[in-house]
Amino acid sequence: MGEWFSGETTVNGIRIHYHRTGGDKPPLILAHGATDSGLCWTPVTRELEADYDVIMPDARGHGLSDAPASGYTSAEHAADLAGLIHALGLRRPAVAGHSMGAATTLRLIADEPDLARCAILEDPPFWATTPAAPPSGTDNPRQAIRRTVLEAQSSDVESTIRRGREASPLWSDAEWQPWAEAKMRVSQAFLDELSGIRFTQDWRDLLGKVRCPVLLVTGDPARGAIVTPELAADASGLLPTLQTVRLPGAGHNIRREQFTPFVAAVREFLAANDDRVSNRETASA
Repeated sequence: MGEWFSGETTVNGIRIHYHRTGGDKPPLILAHGATDSGLCWTPVTRELEADYDVIMPDARGHGLSDAPASGYTSAEHAADLAGLIHALGLRRPAVAGHSMGAATTLRLIADEPDLARCAILEDPPFWATTPAAPPSGTDNPRQAIRRTVLEAQSSDVESTIRRGREASPLWSDAEWQPWAEAKMRVSQAFLDELSGIRFTQDWRDLLGKVRCPVLLVTGDPARGAIVTPELAADASGLLPTLQTVRLPGAGHNIRREQFTPFVAAVREFLAANDDRVSNRETASA
């Protein structure tokens, strides 16, 4: 990991662990999805670390962070992220999140509208209503997530990677080690709460409270992406400044299946919302 370092801080009564690239650069926080960990952002971080101080926290119940018996809604996750920002003394970081992490990010920028300079949402759980029941004989997605974790924790990293490759052949080699290791560290407390958690069921209300620039990255629903074109249009209607990028050929794990265009979209958005650029423009006006 080169110059990267790890640390931990106590927020909301629990210990939050993180990895960080460091340096005198604009801060960027990357919030991972359910059953992942901060290091699951490693390939993206490698692309961005030259220009950004990237912070990759482990959400509560994941990675090396504490796992309280309860408190796994987007509100608690967002409060942890806000506490981390304050504890590290970060000034208006950019925040990006995938899936559960996108729900956390949205809740953060809605509850703390002046805390982040901009936000990126990778296929957030913007359900039209309650998610439809799966076809007969197939798993509910959360049951499938739970099964993947339990299989990993009853075997080893190599076997977990092998099963993952079979299920997701489009992912690059760089994704697998952190993905598999993350599954080994998911807490039972989180798994016990998973089936009852409703991430951002109030996403429409939350969007109305957002003030910072937001990029929504979507994929193909036919490949498993959550956000349909219709829901993306609904989101734009609620937040007219919302920017949307759709990456064909990607399912729910957009960055893992369309890595190069994902990173390009993120770079362009972050560059356009860099405080240093805004400050220079203000000074020259």
